[in-house]
Amino acid sequence: MKSIHKPESFYGIFERKGGAEAEATHYCPGCGHGVIHKLLAEVIDELGIRDRTILISPVGCSVFAYYYFDTGNVQVAHGRAPAVATGIKRSRPDSIVISYQGDGDLAAIGGNNILQAANRGEDLTVLFVNNAIYGMTGGQLAPTSLLGMKTTTTPEGRAFADYGAPMHVSELMSGLAGVSYTARHSLTSPGNIMKTKKAIKKALKYQMEGKGFSLVEVLAQCPTGWKMDPVDSLDWIEENMVPVFPPETYKDEPHEKPTPPDPAIYDTKLVDEVVRGGGHGDKVMRTYDEIPWTAGFDGKEVDALRIKAAGFGGQGILMLGELLAKGGIRDGMHATWLPSYGPEMRGGTANCSVVVSPGEIGNPMVVAPNVLIAMNRPSLEKFEAELEPGAVLIYDSSLIDVEPTRDDLKVIAVPATKIADGLGSAKVANVVMVGALSKVLGFPGQDALESIVGKLGRTDEIRAANLEALKGGAEAVDQALAQS
Repeated sequence: MKSIHKPESFYGIFERKGGAEAEATHYCPGCGHGVIHKLLAEVIDELGIRDRTILISPVGCSVFAYYYFDTGNVQVAHGRAPAVATGIKRSRPDSIVISYQGDGDLAAIGGNNILQAANRGEDLTVLFVNNAIYGMTGGQLAPTSLLGMKTTTTPEGRAFADYGAPMHVSELMSGLAGVSYTARHSLTSPGNIMKTKKAIKKALKYQMEGKGFSLVEVLAQCPTGWKMDPVDSLDWIEENMVPVFPPETYKDEPHEKPTPPDPAIYDTKLVDEVVRGGGHGDKVMRTYDEIPWTAGFDGKEVDALRIKAAGFGGQGILMLGELLAKGGIRDGMHATWLPSYGPEMRGGTANCSVVVSPGEIGNPMVVAPNVLIAMNRPSLEKFEAELEPGAVLIYDSSLIDVEPTRDDLKVIAVPATKIADGLGSAKVANVVMVGALSKVLGFPGQDALESIVGKLGRTDEIRAANLEALKGGAEAVDQALAQS
């Protein structure tokens, strides 16, 4: 007796959605995403790869795929799924990485990302949902919208003279040497649905065998975006999309799995210097026994610096973070730098996360900072609460007219903007803060920072001011500690 049930790769109850709708998806009635989800989950089960699968879902109707798939899930920015998928696959080569993208995401804002990943032959599988419209954001024109098709941004219909012709993604991919497999199918009938499933399965098998980049394009219905009945939407695909986007296999030329190079051909001493020394002479990576910043935390052992730097756009917050990360690398550490800023940019909010560690860094996002550099009052008030006990807090007392409220932190007030003004440019206040942090922690080292900061600026005058700003920050810390 055959049992019909949800695939194990699909959650039985969608608890991540919450509320009373945990048993239903968020997709509109008649939407093709639900069918594609079911096919993908079935194939994952049949191939036995659920524990190895990582699903990448960007902005669009697919953004909530993590509600439904009991696999690894990573959400990414609009269009960036192939780039993130590349990083994941290269760092976890045994995983099965699936980039699930719509036409607006893949062919518009993510057009360069998909082309470059495909051209490199990254060992990925891409599911490309083509419904000829931006479904989630209001029914705007997509790269795949048909000529004459009316959308919210083309109420008179797509005209070739204004917008060109619909983009044929599968055909485009098939011309790239790095692509092993690309095919297009539809969801308009049970037979076509089964063809789609077989294509998905083949694409994933090729990835399991290390045979290169594969893409399966699916002509899917969007009744809401098209403003029609779900049943009529299937006929619309057959009558309008299929003649423009013929379903077929466009390329099936799997690559041979590359043979790893013989390690004996490399000069291991040279490799060790480059990999461990970051290309800086004979310097090698520090170990956990060589952490230089413990004294700055009053003797507390801290394995990694998790730094949050924050202020207004225009204060050089992101550059501040870059300097700390580069200083860390020069000092033989691993370092990551992750910027975050508001749409206003100059005058708006800006912050960045910097992680510095002797060991490999798994997550560049700083959640519980042990160092905060606050250059305006909103940043102090926002991030002070997030600091872990015993953290180091350095704030610009020139601009912040309140004192930190917590008594379990090591607090240093530095008049960074005042010092910078005295050097002739408020723009070097960020460098003052870098110098202050270096003095507090003994890290990054002064030699490393001076070699980096001494190259900042277009003129000798600006470069000299930056070096003076480093010294000014260090001297301000000495004064603050002497007064405490």
